[in-house]
Amino acid sequence: MSVFFPREALNPLDLNGSREGDARFPMKASTTLSILVPVYNEEHLVCTSLERLKILGQSPLLDHIEVIVVDDGSSDQTGTALSEFQQSVVAAPPHKLEWLFLRHETNQGKAAAIHTALSQANAELTVIHDADLEYHPSDLLKMVKVFLEEQADAVFGSRFLASEYRRVLFFRHELGNRFLTLLCNLVSDLNLTDMETCYKMVRTDLMKSVPLVGQGFEIEPEISIKLAKRGARIFEVPIRYAGRTYQEGKKIKWKDGIRAIGAILRFGFSDHIYAEDVYGSQILGRLNRAPRFTKWMADVIRPYVGEKVLEIGAGTGNLTLQLVPRKVYWASDINPLYLTYLENISRNRPYLHVGYTDGQSGETYPKEQEFDTVICLNVVEHLANDLGALRNIREALEQDGRAIILVPCGPWLMGTLDDALGHQRRYTQDQLRVLASRAGFHVDTMLEFNRVGVVAWWINGKLLRRRAFGFLQIKLLNVLTPVFRVLDKLLPLPPLSLIAVLSKPGLEAAGMPIHSSPAKIDLA
Repeated sequence: MSVFFPREALNPLDLNGSREGDARFPMKASTTLSILVPVYNEEHLVCTSLERLKILGQSPLLDHIEVIVVDDGSSDQTGTALSEFQQSVVAAPPHKLEWLFLRHETNQGKAAAIHTALSQANAELTVIHDADLEYHPSDLLKMVKVFLEEQADAVFGSRFLASEYRRVLFFRHELGNRFLTLLCNLVSDLNLTDMETCYKMVRTDLMKSVPLVGQGFEIEPEISIKLAKRGARIFEVPIRYAGRTYQEGKKIKWKDGIRAIGAILRFGFSDHIYAEDVYGSQILGRLNRAPRFTKWMADVIRPYVGEKVLEIGAGTGNLTLQLVPRKVYWASDINPLYLTYLENISRNRPYLHVGYTDGQSGETYPKEQEFDTVICLNVVEHLANDLGALRNIREALEQDGRAIILVPCGPWLMGTLDDALGHQRRYTQDQLRVLASRAGFHVDTMLEFNRVGVVAWWINGKLLRRRAFGFLQIKLLNVLTPVFRVLDKLLPLPPLSLIAVLSKPGLEAAGMPIHSSPAKIDLA
């Protein structure tokens, strides 16, 4: 059963006894790590590189380490070296390190090897480790510590951050790296110092939810840019680096730099940042790229929003950030990716709480708080039991509380877009009023919203039978929203959406005895 998850109490000091804690985000003392090792033609170095990883087993910061080695179709004696190393670790006494050895029959590139390894990763954190001895695994412990202390989503090991000492690097290589990092920063609006670093440690569930499509070394800017677009909390720590010369076997060439520039431009313009899932994250993520439209929606409902708010279906918090601060604000969703994102934006906002709420299941509503406002936009139409959902919303409200419900309007508009988004229905005003009345609400007002959108929805979902809006269409929507706001009340068109402002009658008005306290309803 899914429940709202209040956080446990936290010791107010961190591991160093220096930082004030937040009781909503308890600090962990240890974690688990998956290490992805892509290997290609490293017969002389790979065993030493893997041997170095054993130092991680001595750290109390890691409870378990799984090392996933992928031989990407090596044509030298790398396979033999790996086979001998595998036999040695199998014969060794059991410890915290678990080893898995895989092989591609043909060389497919670094990205393909990482994809294969990532599919086998099961630990909390994932990091890429090259087999060429340029990086030292002991630096991974510094990165792990940031996850434990700062609730990071990703930590990059930077070869260029200031530290007590550093190995002098190749000047031309550094120039190239800094240029690519600058270009990536311009595209992603990050301030990374070393985008091309191999040591990128990411929460495994987040890493698996990012659709990685780049080939070869293109995966470095792709990870950076897509994490930025997902709003990930990214940190950097200084690491050591012992760069190889081409005579020693360095594989990256100037052509890889050209490909990296192309990848930065490609992924900078792409919004393919969610892997396909049951929640439709990619489709909804694209719709969220119109912040002016979200602000318009927030401005319409803001006069009806109180100080103790529950938002159901908060997504990535676009609307939430428009409506806070409030005395109490609970942002909820059923998508675990969104919940992680909401947790990130709740930091340093003590009034903002985050949790799982399924509109149809009364058991998932917060028990410790009654609300004067429940906001539920673009959710009810997805639910099989819309009546049960409205009744649960009513029970979450205090007497005379208010629900703000936005649903799609016009059953005649049902088409491929609705199917792709999981809409089970569209409503007429009369249907919405009857539904609200059956749920025990009084309809205070019914607002018609976004008339211009009817045209775009009909063309895309009925005429062209598309299953998603194009990227450029969403960007155009964002640019033209100020114009649409002016035209909305003037156009002789039906609305794309209805916003019902509903009130929960007081006990006497509802004809209920004062002592009655009905339980939450679960009609899922």
